[in-house]
Amino acid sequence: MSDLPTVVDVDWLERELGADDLVLGDVRGPNAHARGHIPGSRPLVLGSPPPMSDREVLEPLASEVGLRLRRHGVTGEERLVLYDRGDGVGAMPAAQMAELAGHPRVAVLLGGLAAWRGEAEIGEVALHPVKTTFAPSMDAVPTRDELAQRLDDPLLTILDVRTDEEFAGKHGYPCDPRQGRIPGARHAHVRDLFAGPGQPLPGDHIRARIGDADEVVTYCHSGSRSALATLALRAAGYHARNYAGSWHEWSRHPELPAERG
Repeated sequence: MSDLPTVVDVDWLERELGADDLVLGDVRGPNAHARGHIPGSRPLVLGSPPPMSDREVLEPLASEVGLRLRRHGVTGEERLVLYDRGDGVGAMPAAQMAELAGHPRVAVLLGGLAAWRGEAEIGEVALHPVKTTFAPSMDAVPTRDELAQRLDDPLLTILDVRTDEEFAGKHGYPCDPRQGRIPGARHAHVRDLFAGPGQPLPGDHIRARIGDADEVVTYCHSGSRSALATLALRAAGYHARNYAGSWHEWSRHPELPAERG
């Protein structure tokens, strides 16, 4: 089984497309897929991590995503590459869902369909369900409990990718009962990690901004910006995960600490 980076580009895909162990999943949905897709791909909608990180939410979700993978002919033995329209908004959360279900080799295609240089294939693709078993990987999705227990863990960098005002607790979303940040979090606005939509800055630029880190968990307000940050960090070679609950969830638990200023 060939190794698979967590992020690949179109040059990599052109070399590998057609390999027996490669499955290319289009997360945009079956209608968009039928209108035009990268040749050899199949529609594969896996969803996004939920805004609540309770295990009683994540455990059945992991099983459901495993079922979706099986229905689309994904066994867990292949290299699974996911793509969206090109901005990473759909593909990165879907990759985290596949990891939660227990798929061990998942990557995101940088630039998605927009980066594909060849002709798009049109029409529906026949799907062939398979019988297999996935062992969920619950640590694929950070939870508030994990972060609360690891606030002093030197191996973990918690990265807040919101605006300066949100990070300082001076201006946030009015739906949140508290403003501030997770204690000890470092700060880098998500826009400072990208050259353009779906185009992370070169890895050395990102590493100069973030520094050394054994493990990074990103968060924002509701998990969208931090999903994109996770894509950029993975492209730069970091072991990165997105805390989808983000400040929207953290602020709702008064037992959890917060910093301001």
